[in-house]
Amino acid sequence: MTEILRAALVIARRDFSAVILSKTFILFLLGPLFPVVIGMAFGGLGEKITTEGLRPTVGVAMPAADAARMERAHRLLVDRLGKENLPRLRRAPAGDPRALLAQSDARFLAVVSGTVEHPVLTGKAGDLGWLEGDIGLIASAALAGERLPHVRVEKRPVAASAGADAQSRLLTGRAAQILIFLLTMLLAGMVLSNLVEEKTNKIIEILAAAVPIDAVFLGKLMAMLAMSFVGICFWGSGVFVALMAFAGPNMMPPTPAVGWPVFLLLGTIYFSTAYTLLGSLFLGIGAQAATVREVQTLNMPVTMAQMVIFFFATYAVDHMGSPSEIAAAVFPFSSPFVMIARAAQDTAIWPHLVAIVWQAVWVALIIRLGVWLFRRHVLKSGGARSRGLFRRRSAPAA
Repeated sequence: MTEILRAALVIARRDFSAVILSKTFILFLLGPLFPVVIGMAFGGLGEKITTEGLRPTVGVAMPAADAARMERAHRLLVDRLGKENLPRLRRAPAGDPRALLAQSDARFLAVVSGTVEHPVLTGKAGDLGWLEGDIGLIASAALAGERLPHVRVEKRPVAASAGADAQSRLLTGRAAQILIFLLTMLLAGMVLSNLVEEKTNKIIEILAAAVPIDAVFLGKLMAMLAMSFVGICFWGSGVFVALMAFAGPNMMPPTPAVGWPVFLLLGTIYFSTAYTLLGSLFLGIGAQAATVREVQTLNMPVTMAQMVIFFFATYAVDHMGSPSEIAAAVFPFSSPFVMIARAAQDTAIWPHLVAIVWQAVWVALIIRLGVWLFRRHVLKSGGARSRGLFRRRSAPAA
């Protein structure tokens, strides 16, 4: 065992140096920034479209006095409810509302006519059901006029609220789940192509002749995990600087049940176990694939299966202690996601110790299975087995 660990560290140091010192590593670090910038740009654009472009416009074809009362009530309600919660009002010339709606340049979703005491809303049936309550509220406020009551609410702040704390801890657990899942899916796929390239260049045979195959697999997994932590530190520093610049030092996220120091430690461990579980599976798959095309073909079903597992884990978060939550915590590939959410909601530490040992056992089992398949289907010379598990067997000679 000591020899395997020593050899694995040699392989890990070799792969880690090769990745970190390559010219493309800076592109790897900067790569996730582009989706973030694009997402922020589209998020701002989407919010603007939602709050401005998608707000319906209702034409007001009332006498001037009634139209003025409706507009004044609309402004008052906007101050209290927010403009995104009410349709826009725009003066329309008096006349037949159906003729106004037929005009291509009017851009009215509906037209309100009549008087404040008896408003008449004209439009398509589906739009009328949507706008009826809003127009009725505006007309009621217009009828009240200056007598529109405004009851002041007395505020009594408390230091703690059990319901609010439970909700905030649930949100913290969900956020940690999503973060670990995204980082795992982003980084674990690199293990696949790494092994295929070395198989193509016949480097893997040289390594297999020098050190045990177990050490090769373990060393590559350790190197990719270390490289992932370099990337996470880089991205985390950028996020921290951005939060301090835009949110300020007073921003404090909800505190998890186990406290931030233990939660961050468990988050690091569960990311490591999630990464090594998926990475060891990818190593086993990559060891059988002979070309990059096969890797890409095999990557899709594994990724889709991992997404299904993640959705199962997110469902289990809302049902702590239920059979589904226990099953998700026992199943090795969903266990890291379930346990990090449990750390945010429950103060008990012993379940995490059990889960970490359980996940480590499965990492060892998957690595052993990958090594066995690699020896059986790749390293054996001659015959169809040397082509890999996923290669088509050649037809027997006549």
